[in-house]
Amino acid sequence: MDKVVTCFVRDPRRGELLLLRRSDETGSYTGRWGGVSGYVECDDERKDTEREIREETGIRDASFVRRGEAFVVEDDEHGDWRVHPFLYDTEARDIDTNYETERADRCAPTEILRRDTVPRLWDSYARVAPSVETVAEDDVHGSSYVAARALEVLRDTAAVDGFGEACETARRLIDARPSMAVLGNRVARAADAGSTDGIEEKAHAAIADGYRADRRAASGVAERLDDADRVVTLSRSGTVAEALGDVTASVTVAESLPGGEGVVFADEIDADRVVPDACVAGEVRNSDAVVVGADAVLRDGAVVNKVGSLAVALTAERFGVPFLVVASTDKVSPDDGYRNEYVGYEGARVPVFERVAPDLVTLVTEEGEITEDEVRDTADEHGHRREGLR
Repeated sequence: MDKVVTCFVRDPRRGELLLLRRSDETGSYTGRWGGVSGYVECDDERKDTEREIREETGIRDASFVRRGEAFVVEDDEHGDWRVHPFLYDTEARDIDTNYETERADRCAPTEILRRDTVPRLWDSYARVAPSVETVAEDDVHGSSYVAARALEVLRDTAAVDGFGEACETARRLIDARPSMAVLGNRVARAADAGSTDGIEEKAHAAIADGYRADRRAASGVAERLDDADRVVTLSRSGTVAEALGDVTASVTVAESLPGGEGVVFADEIDADRVVPDACVAGEVRNSDAVVVGADAVLRDGAVVNKVGSLAVALTAERFGVPFLVVASTDKVSPDDGYRNEYVGYEGARVPVFERVAPDLVTLVTEEGEITEDEVRDTADEHGHRREGLR
């Protein structure tokens, strides 16, 4: 039995997959749609997958997300195949296909259900697609990324299982990450569409809409950093990465225990230095600004973010350093409180998030800097929408 890899290449900021229509030059399934695929030629299927991505698309910066359980496709005409599914992320939009492809499309994965595809392509995708469980367990990415994956789950559920199951899945997603207001707000807005097709379409569109809002908020912070020479940040935030992308300032990242997301983030943004959390106060004292993201903005204007944020905010206040929080208005929670998450660390059970009082922060959103009254109005809007799911 031949072994093949099937790889789904996703643009995480749009929730789209790259689907390839097989050309006459291929030996099987001519004219059908599939992912990046090829024979397994070595003991490490992941190496085969990454080789096929380079050969079939020209993409070289795709990052591994997960692999799914292999399964057998039975085909009387072409023989049986053992398929090894993989999922990769890349924001690269330019591709260079080879002779095996006659057309390439970027589209929602649910298009697989409507096209003439290679056998069991949806089954292959379903084994690597995000789920309520992967959303709940993601302790590496920022809340905007996790919210986008939650919207993918909602979109796919609507397409496969219908309206009722999609609404139930929306509730499960919100309960899975109660501290991530942006996830709850964006999922509730999509689930409010009122029909199966509406939820599918609205959830898919909301992925790109959310990132656009984040970019506008990031631009507002970047403008405030034009004259900054030294900036401090902590944890891991895609919106912060966007804000710091074009600044000329030196960037210092706190390691951000427990979890150490700051170490990963520093590498992603090519920061100038990473420092232990215990050293961050001295870095803040000598900086021009602190920039952090937010997992939630509470109804009273307080910010919920990774532990360590409060100490940094208090240090910034002591030394007169601006403490800028960059967040879209979708991160405003309908509530005054939040349910924390806990992890094991050095034999102890420690919190992941903490509250930073509103008088310590300057909140910058896609609408610019907003006041505590504007936060409350936004919270009321989000709360009304969530009521519809209960």
